[in-house]
Amino acid sequence: MSDPRRISIDNEALSPLAINSRALVVSDPSQHVGQNTPFSREGTQNGMHGQTAESIVNYSKKLQDSLKELGARLKHHEDNFKYLKTLKNKLDDSILEMQVAIGKYQGVGFSKGENEDPTYMESEEETIQQILKYENSAAALFCKMKSNPEVQLSDHSFTKDVIGVVATLGKVDDTILSSLLSDYLGLETMLAIVCKTYEGVRAMEEYSKHGSINKGFGIHALAASTGRLLDDRFLVICLENLRPYSGELIGDDPQRRLDLLKPRLISGETPPGFLGFAVNMITIDNTNLFCNSKTGYSLRETLFYYLFSNTQVYKTRDDMLKALPCIPNGAISLDGGVIRGPGIFSLGHRREDICVKFPIGSKPLMLPASYFELEGRLKETRWKKDRTSEDMQREQALLDRVIFNYETKKREFVKFLAESSSLPAQYHMGNASTPR
Repeated sequence: MSDPRRISIDNEALSPLAINSRALVVSDPSQHVGQNTPFSREGTQNGMHGQTAESIVNYSKKLQDSLKELGARLKHHEDNFKYLKTLKNKLDDSILEMQVAIGKYQGVGFSKGENEDPTYMESEEETIQQILKYENSAAALFCKMKSNPEVQLSDHSFTKDVIGVVATLGKVDDTILSSLLSDYLGLETMLAIVCKTYEGVRAMEEYSKHGSINKGFGIHALAASTGRLLDDRFLVICLENLRPYSGELIGDDPQRRLDLLKPRLISGETPPGFLGFAVNMITIDNTNLFCNSKTGYSLRETLFYYLFSNTQVYKTRDDMLKALPCIPNGAISLDGGVIRGPGIFSLGHRREDICVKFPIGSKPLMLPASYFELEGRLKETRWKKDRTSEDMQREQALLDRVIFNYETKKREFVKFLAESSSLPAQYHMGNASTPR
């Protein structure tokens, strides 16, 4: 059975609270002496001698009953206000999520067909060309291998376990995010090779008894066959050995975005300028979303959660710094602010010549919902939030009035006890206590 105090918000209007909105009429209790009390002003001045114990008891009971009633009303309004505040916070969360979703897909072309977005394809090809400029890197070697059918058919067992290069496994929806997230990870990480299992890592490199690298084995043999040498270190990320995200996912999201706990100020509000989490701003192709069938986790829950964790994204550096108490790990802002960890700030000018960046664009079929449907839901949720805010204001006014009435009645009761204490012992009421 549902709580009668709760408010049900549907698509048309907010249900009214089950409360009596009429305020109690309150007047100065000092004016009640000789009027609403069973004691005349003269009797009060004379210590209320001559009054009966029965009339004192009756009046005391009347005051206590009034205090009990006001105490019940007070709790009723407190419960209603707490419920409304919780509801408003939930609506704020929903609005933020929809704003982030709409913001992510604004500026991205919508296609009614199933053809690839030309911008998407051009950006992906541009990323590969930028990787190939680092010709002596493992990432460039792998990209060249993928584009060469003869190399793909060759007997290199490690290639079967490789998923790709970090820079090619995720897409973003605008140039600003592409530069920011790529700069945040750094060139070495953007050029990292991603493998499914540790067996794939072992198949890449072999060592002699003295610890030197066998140039005729694995990726080094492949490099030699193309006339290249891999003399520099390079990163290889093994999905099997990463600790995956263990929390909940956002419901009905084909991109399997993570349902991370949003930052909260002391007031309970989300910090101004908070746009979302970096890990959820990466768009992943369906072909790569579930590339690690052995564990059952998606690429977002493994690779990108490892790379970004719960790094927060803010609109401005000022917004980010004001929310510093709410940032447990890292954060970035769209104007170039970077916090890499607790107490670790990245200062100086933002690099404008970032070569290897995430491709820009996404496929229309990857959208979690249509743009116009999101706009409609956002408008409706904002309306609900406005109605809830108005209800909170009304409930606060009612609560303030009840508190005032309760305190007034309480003072009246205390004054009555003080005046009645001057009566002879036979008229004393015994030990009385103030309700609540």
